[in-house]
Amino acid sequence: MQTPFIKNHQYNYIYKQAEFLLKTLRSVVDPKVLDTVRYTVSTNAVGLFQELTPEQKQLLEQLSTYNTPHDVQQYLNQLEGYLIAFPEVSAKQIQKLFPKAKKLKLPDLKSIDYAHTTYLRWMDIATSRLFIVYPHEGKFLGIEGRITPTNKKGYCMFCRRHQELGFFNVKTKAHSPDNFASVGQYVCIDDKACNESITDISILEKFLLSAVK
Repeated sequence: MQTPFIKNHQYNYIYKQAEFLLKTLRSVVDPKVLDTVRYTVSTNAVGLFQELTPEQKQLLEQLSTYNTPHDVQQYLNQLEGYLIAFPEVSAKQIQKLFPKAKKLKLPDLKSIDYAHTTYLRWMDIATSRLFIVYPHEGKFLGIEGRITPTNKKGYCMFCRRHQELGFFNVKTKAHSPDNFASVGQYVCIDDKACNESITDISILEKFLLSAVK
């Protein structure tokens, strides 16, 4: 039985390394350059993880051995079986995370691809509210704010992908219950594409933790 050990953002990173390898194979003939790129993608994939079993390390290092798009895709399909899914969350749990949201619009939980979700988010178009649920240290964080479409493309601060953006603004308690501040970021309008592109959760976590203080 396969033991999941790869998170969605790590899988996305490995996917990008695979694309880099294929691009090099198509454009470079120098064996030394190819060897360097193979070593780089293997080292980068392994370097994502603090602890690996010998079998897991060997699996990640296999990426550097492939030569065709078909073989690389087969490899990526194999990695799918090792993905750590986003913890399933119930409608009741979500409602508890947003007690002040009147007539809270819930996402379609049955349609979520939990294996390829780093953070759960959905928008209430009628109120221009964006809701985020994120697992952190064994519990869920719930963040709500207003999202304003910018009608232009730029780099999302969560996934670092060039796409249509919205400005996500979250009110936070500054120093007392009656004193409010706010934090904001430019993020993807398309939540699915953002989850498929994110390769580093550090900025996402920093923002979400600052928003719940």
